[in-house]
Amino acid sequence: MIRAVVFDVGECLVDETREYGTWADWLGVPRHTFHAMFGAVIAQGRDYRETFQEFRPGFDLYAEREKRAAAGKPEWFGEGDLYADVRPALRQLRADGLWLGIAGNQTVRAGGILRELFSSDVDLIGTSDDWGASKPDPDFFKRVAAVVPFEAGEILYVGDRCDNDIRPAGQAGMHTALVRRGPWAHIQWKSAEAKNLPTLRVEGLLELPPALRRLNGVEA
Repeated sequence: MIRAVVFDVGECLVDETREYGTWADWLGVPRHTFHAMFGAVIAQGRDYRETFQEFRPGFDLYAEREKRAAAGKPEWFGEGDLYADVRPALRQLRADGLWLGIAGNQTVRAGGILRELFSSDVDLIGTSDDWGASKPDPDFFKRVAAVVPFEAGEILYVGDRCDNDIRPAGQAGMHTALVRRGPWAHIQWKSAEAKNLPTLRVEGLLELPPALRRLNGVEA
């Protein structure tokens, strides 16, 4: 039985189009150029943060976040940046009796935004900055398993990346769902890992409730 569903944040719940556009603006790079380089870096299997190095060698992402905040342009996302299926999917999963959590590689500031948006909708919100461990580090998923009140094998972790989400969550003993949106999922979708590792492959979050009911034997 899957009793808990834990969601990644970026490109799972939050459409990051606007945020990456603001990074392009901060770097003084045309947005289409930044996005093209971003996709190329991902397709090459490199860390997405190397995108910034291509435009500004020595770029320190954490330091630049603070500079943006000091300049009145902090990282931010809101209700309008959520994918349209997020709210109805959470409502249905909750109605089906599932324990819900959000856990992703996010800053303290982003964690505060997530709590403003979702505190009444989920049972837990945790971030890499809160826990001192970032995906795909196994310690991150150990923290997830420690705070969810069920066994690892009763948890479904939902994410958009094979490398950061599906593979390490599976290695931690969790079930996984790969959602096809955002650059990583579209680039990785036809790979052997994307086809073989996830428990579920979904086009959107509204596919999760009926899929979980089938897996749990609630409906045929």
